[in-house]
Amino acid sequence: MKIGNKTFKDRTYIMGILNVTPDSFSDGGKYNTIDKALFRAEQMIKDGADVLDIGGESTRPNYTPVSDLEEIERVVPVIEKIKSNFDIPISLDTYKGDVAEAGAKAGANLINDIWGFKHDDKISDVVSKFNLSCCLMHNRNNTNYSNFFFDVISDLKESVKIAKSKNISDDKILLDPGVGFAKTYEQNLEIINKLELLNSLNYPLLLGTSRKSVIGLTLDLPANERLEGTLSTTVLAVLKNALFVRVHDVLENKRAILMTEKILGRW
Repeated sequence: MKIGNKTFKDRTYIMGILNVTPDSFSDGGKYNTIDKALFRAEQMIKDGADVLDIGGESTRPNYTPVSDLEEIERVVPVIEKIKSNFDIPISLDTYKGDVAEAGAKAGANLINDIWGFKHDDKISDVVSKFNLSCCLMHNRNNTNYSNFFFDVISDLKESVKIAKSKNISDDKILLDPGVGFAKTYEQNLEIINKLELLNSLNYPLLLGTSRKSVIGLTLDLPANERLEGTLSTTVLAVLKNALFVRVHDVLENKRAILMTEKILGRW
């Protein structure tokens, strides 16, 4: 897969989470100034992040949406500053076409859309116009599944179909099963456990479980104590050949990946 000027293949890479929001579920308000965000970006790069995922609107349960303008004002200066200081691909976590376009002009290389191109028709046009990569996440407005895995795969195929209709090339498409979105606790566990079934779609996968409620509910822990639970899902992601994990704690997850890959003989 290509993101910016980098090619990713044959192992598991880290997408580091950089929320420039006041209200994200585990790190809201920590990095919502340019200086704080730049310092955090530098630290994640040193710790081994391969891509940085910048978000300007929290999508935690019961989140409060912000206007396109406010989201743009949060993310664009951070993208510009990081791009001027570091050579690392930038992902922009947004489902809004206007925000995606502003981010693309600022230097974003990938659009990470939690609605898989199904919320805003413009966003797929932006990805195509600027020759960006995209991460298409599984999501829907309900949990009314006829056959859970069949429906997830069908929903993701719809997202891919939109991407292909806009001439987005296969090597620029990444799929995310959407842990924590439109799924019950049991379904979240199932999608992690059977992640390899999504390889039938023939696109690389991203697993995003970092500090999420499925871990908190399992271990009965608050968001800031879910590292070990996250690490266990990262090891599973490596075993199931996911191309990326999206995480807050870069250094610890990097070490877990390297150890697992060494055991598997991947380096």
